[in-house]
Amino acid sequence: MISSKEYGSGSWELTVTIDHPYGEQKETTLQVSGDLHIGGVMLKLVEKISVSQDWSDYALWWEQKQCWLSKTHWTLDKYGVQADARLLFTIQHKMLRLRLPSMKTVRLSVSFSSVVFKVVGDICKTLGIRRPEELSLLKLPEDAKKKKRKEKDKEPVIEDILNLHNSPVSLGLPASPGLYSKTMTPTYDPVSGTPVSSTVTWFGSSPLMKQHWNSLAFSLPTCTPETLAKMYQPQTLVDKAKLYAGWLDSSRSLMEQGVQEDDQLLLRFKYYAFFDLNAKYDAVRINQLYEQARWAILLEEIDCTEEETFIFAALQYHISKLTLSSGSQDFTAEVETDEVEAALFNLEVTLEGVKTESPLEDITDIPKLADSLKLFRSRKLSLKGFKQYWFVFKDTSVSYFKNKEAEQGEPIEKLNLRGCEIVPDVSVSGRKYGIKLLIPVADGMNEVHLRCDNENQYARWMAACILASKGKTMADSSYRPEVHNILSFLKMKSRTASPQEVSDAESMDMKPECFVSPRCAKKYRSKQLAARILEAHQNIAHMSLMEAKLRFIQVWQSLPEFGLSYYIVRFKGSKKDDLLGISYNRLIRIDAATGDPITTWRYSNMKQWNVNWEIRQVAIEFDQNVSIAFTCLSADCKVVHEYIGGYIFLSTRSKDQNETLDEDLFHKLTGGWE
Repeated sequence: MISSKEYGSGSWELTVTIDHPYGEQKETTLQVSGDLHIGGVMLKLVEKISVSQDWSDYALWWEQKQCWLSKTHWTLDKYGVQADARLLFTIQHKMLRLRLPSMKTVRLSVSFSSVVFKVVGDICKTLGIRRPEELSLLKLPEDAKKKKRKEKDKEPVIEDILNLHNSPVSLGLPASPGLYSKTMTPTYDPVSGTPVSSTVTWFGSSPLMKQHWNSLAFSLPTCTPETLAKMYQPQTLVDKAKLYAGWLDSSRSLMEQGVQEDDQLLLRFKYYAFFDLNAKYDAVRINQLYEQARWAILLEEIDCTEEETFIFAALQYHISKLTLSSGSQDFTAEVETDEVEAALFNLEVTLEGVKTESPLEDITDIPKLADSLKLFRSRKLSLKGFKQYWFVFKDTSVSYFKNKEAEQGEPIEKLNLRGCEIVPDVSVSGRKYGIKLLIPVADGMNEVHLRCDNENQYARWMAACILASKGKTMADSSYRPEVHNILSFLKMKSRTASPQEVSDAESMDMKPECFVSPRCAKKYRSKQLAARILEAHQNIAHMSLMEAKLRFIQVWQSLPEFGLSYYIVRFKGSKKDDLLGISYNRLIRIDAATGDPITTWRYSNMKQWNVNWEIRQVAIEFDQNVSIAFTCLSADCKVVHEYIGGYIFLSTRSKDQNETLDEDLFHKLTGGWE
């Protein structure tokens, strides 16, 4: 009971529940005044509890407002806390279960009071994953949850839990410096991806023990064809849009977003802009990225042709064989690797990010391509086929003429490819080598098809088109490697092996259905699948484990739908719902019924974007007075807003930054002001 004297002094009773980690919650009251700061409230609490323990990880949580009172110098009045407030005095670090891309579940303690961006950074340091800004936390899709509740016997994967509860992050301490250490950097054999002895010793002294590292850097296909068939698979683009609705807000804490202790979240690569992917330092990162790509293929979250399906299957089979055969290796043995050879190999297998690092191209005369190609312009109600023209490719533009003799005159048309979409249209078995160009214009996309005569011609022109779309010319040092990559990719697709050269299908020591989607498995008998996979395997049998994983990622990146995250939206002025595809360099408006792209907008042409939080509408302005506005229907508009800002943030990275991130810039670009 408050005395009249206390009442007149402006003090009042504040009810606080104390959350004991190993006991029941207890409620207590404190006599406080509005000018008391949060630190003072916690001090009073500890004095009243009078239990001798470390209270440094405790903080106040305001249940009604669903927020942490983290600014200890703020007063109760400044926060707006009054006598009716219900506060919880609880630990900030709690256990969380994370399902990795490899389907392994890691259980560790993380900060439930820090923003998700920082939490993901700490998690990645513990797991040994560089570039944590590319990952985030995702809630399980609702449809998958319903399916699991409906059919309890259809659990996707038997949960394989790796406990890391004794890591520094779990104990509320700064994460191990790991790959971010300025004085010691883990080193791996660039061919096998195994750590040299110094690295294993370093891992062994950290929470990530040797066996933990192995389980993250290497994984085996543990999913049977029967289990695979029961897993949730999106059937339409609308279904795919539901997969991306559950991304957590990077600018808010876990508890502020309804995540409870020991909940399960998915740790996934959110942004498809893989910067400085390096075989020497990124064994865990590459394996988890490979696993995310593998499951996207198996569950048909991304479309691919039949030829590509068997390339992916052969690579998976090859990786599984090598992983099994290396399972008994003693990773503490020093790997004898010639440093010059390792450096050369590293140059070959390193996958660069989407941003060029060198401001200057090769200082030479810019070369040109001149050849006879076939052209077809996609127009409605047009039945005309391909027509032969003389093409000249120079700088970042393609010009075509009636014939070679007309080259000195004015071209029929000149196409500027900077910022356009390049889509391969290839069937090696059908000897079809096509390039589809989607050239953005003010009111949509111009679609132009080029047809080459052979593999070599296709590789040269495709490489030139890809570079031109990024604003580079054929004088750039990446042109020749791009031609080489395209030719090697085509070679992987070719069915050159004769039936006698392919191993007996029965000699395949793994079920072939494990390496293809359930829909593909239904089209073939098991022996036919095995024969096709072993046939494709002939072209990649020479690859090392790390090479095969990187090649899998490269082929995944070459798919037309790679990197697209879908959301159901309603554009301003439209009477029907459309899909918005968000990629690392563009936004695409897609017809929800047909899946056809309607319009593409490049980030490079974006002037500004903002959100009207009252009506939950995203508005974007581009060059040439182009403006769009839309409301999000399949997710909160904050998710889309953060995606766009996140990709723009990632485009500012450079190796000169020495892996330090401007967290304030990230929150400025993605946080909004709701």
